[in-house]
Amino acid sequence: MLESQLQAKCIKYAQEQGWIVLKIISCNMNGISDLILFKDGLTIFIEMKTEKGRVAPLQLYRQKQLREKGFKYEICRSLDEFKSLLI
Repeated sequence: MLESQLQAKCIKYAQEQGWIVLKIISCNMNGISDLILFKDGLTIFIEMKTEKGRVAPLQLYRQKQLREKGFKYEICRSLDEFKSLLI
């Protein structure tokens, strides 16, 4: 499955569960996650990758940076994994 197909399925699922989903296409901060989800005062940053997709060093840096600020930042490779992140 292509990353774009996985993203679309995950976005649809999150919206059905009441999350507001922001898909980042371009921003001033390189390496930021693909998706940012909001619900009930929670914010989750999610970087989508296929099973074989590689996480860039800058993405790992952003993960560390945001986690140090108290945010949840996950790398997700499947719809099942994505669903478990929203529980």
